[in-house]
Order: sequence, then structure tokens, then C-alpha cells
Amino acid sequence: MSKIVFTNGCFDILHSGHIELLEKAKGFGTTLVVGINSDESVRSIKGNDRPIIGQAERAAILIGLESVDEVRIFDETTPERLIREIAPDVLVKGGDWDEGQIVGADFVKSIGGEVFSIPLKTGFSTSGIIERIRRENKNESKNGGEDESIAKDAINGHISVFQSLLAQQLNNIEDCSDLLVNAVKAGCKVLVCGNGGSAADAQHIAAEFVGRYETDRRSLPAIALTTDTSALTAISNDYGFESVFSRQVEGLARAGDVLIAISTSGNSPNVLKAIMSARNAGCKVVGLTSVKGRKMAALCDSCVLVPAERTSRIQEAHTTIGHIWCEIIDRAIAS
Repeated sequence: MSKIVFTNGCFDILHSGHIELLEKAKGFGTTLVVGINSDESVRSIKGNDRPIIGQAERAAILIGLESVDEVRIFDETTPERLIREIAPDVLVKGGDWDEGQIVGADFVKSIGGEVFSIPLKTGFSTSGIIERIRRENKNESKNGGEDESIAKDAINGHISVFQSLLAQQLNNIEDCSDLLVNAVKAGCKVLVCGNGGSAADAQHIAAEFVGRYETDRRSLPAIALTTDTSALTAISNDYGFESVFSRQVEGLARAGDVLIAISTSGNSPNVLKAIMSARNAGCKVVGLTSVKGRKMAALCDSCVLVPAERTSRIQEAHTTIGHIWCEIIDRAIAS
């Protein structure tokens, strides 16, 4: 009796960790179908310098493996549509994905299937390989000394990040704005969440929607999930801090709404859980993260990955992107 197993990923620069994952996945059934992100999809979640290997070549390499029976390329950031189309008996992801973060898990279980998160082979990752190559090929230059101006260095760093943002993330910024404009025009609301500085950004964005940005237009429905202290403390006390945003999303979100999820690291458990709750509610998800937030980007409908690792530079960019979205929405409503 045929038993279809499905797993997915970018599989950019195949390594032994991938091979082991695919072999273990095949062991759960008779037919292994592997979904791979298209080149455009990879760029959306990993930046304009990826993939290293094009989709046709990645597919050819995978289908050449004994464990792989079929390869399907998908253009979306997540394989949810493909999973529903294939309706696999078993859904498998690597151990860096908790079951609650696996897109399509609820659907597979609803049709009587199984979901597994397989421990990864330690020390192997495509991003790690790429970073190691770049470090080895890069001519390190020492930046100044004790006389170097901290202010000058900070401003130059800011300019450099914004130049890279313009070159690498303009399409993602505009794709996110399209989702927000469509929701606002349809009379839907925007929910925003984040921790620390990202909580401040969430409140900032919501305030610009409900109040106004630069034009005197109608108030727009937006809620920062970071401001209700009674809800925050009650949910944290009763369910744990990881559920502090997802529980609010569950109660407030309706199909057609948009969640703006903000995380400088891209790994905040409560933000990731909120994203999954929003997806389950039929909401679109817009993300703001950093170059390291690829996991979070893979869960969003569209996500901006600020090409920086320093928190201050990332948050400066997030604030500006929020303002850009507000300006685009102001124009869209006025037109």
C-alpha cells in the first residue's frame, strides 16, 4: 500500500545533513515527495544573494537521490498550497522546526496523517557553509582605532544598511505594503506584535494607523498586541509568555486581517506562535526581521529581512519601513 511522505526546503548547496534527513523521511513511507522553494521564493526568505544553486539544478540533484521519488517546485514562501494539493500521509520537517511551527501540520492531521520533526545532523547548514566560504574569501580590514568617531561609525553603518536594504529588499517592502493596502481597503484590521524595541515599533505602527501618518484621512483599525497589561499578565500567568500574542490573535483576528510580526532575531517563540495562530485564522502575515530571520520569513506571506546583524541598525530600518508602509497606505486611500 502506497504511503506518501512530504518534506520541503530550499536545499541550496546540498550537504550530508540534507541527505540524512531525506533518508529518514523516506523511512516513514513508500514515496517521498520533496517540495523546494523556487528561486524567487528563496530570494524572498533569504535575500537577493540566494539561492546559490538555481531551482532546476537543485531539483535535478534531489531527484538523483535514491531516497527521493518526486520533486515539486513552489513559488510561495510556504508549501501550504502544495501540501493541500498532495495530501500526504506523512509530513516531515527538520528538528529545528517544532510541530507547532510546521506549516500544513494541522491539515495533514485533519485528514488522518502524521507529522514528524526529525533531529538534524549537528554541524551542517547551508547558511553556515556560505558564511564560512565568505569569511575565508573576505579580506578583513581593521576599522580605525581608538580615535575613530563612534558617531561617524554609527552613521556610516546606518547608511550602509539602508543602501543594502534598497538593493536587496525593495520588492519585499512593496509586497508587504500591498498586503496591508488590500486589507485596509477591504475594511479589515491590522494586528502588530513584537518584544522590547519591537514592541515599541508595534505600538508606533498601530498609532500611525489609528491616528494618522501625514495626511488627514479616516482612522484605520490597528491593534498593538503589546499594550494591554491585563491581557499580557493574565495570558503570561495562565498560559506562559510564549502564548502572550497568539492568544490575543486567536481572540481578535478574523479572516482577511493582517498580522505584522516583528522580531530582530526572527526566533522569538511568542512571535512565531502568533504567526501560526494568524495563519490558522485565515490572516495574511507580514514580517519584519533581520538577515538571520530566515525561519520566520518562511512562515510569513511576505517578509522584510534587514541585511544587518546589529540590533540597533535592524530596528532603525524597521522604523523606516513602518513609515514607508504608512505613506503608501495614505496614498492608496487618497487615490
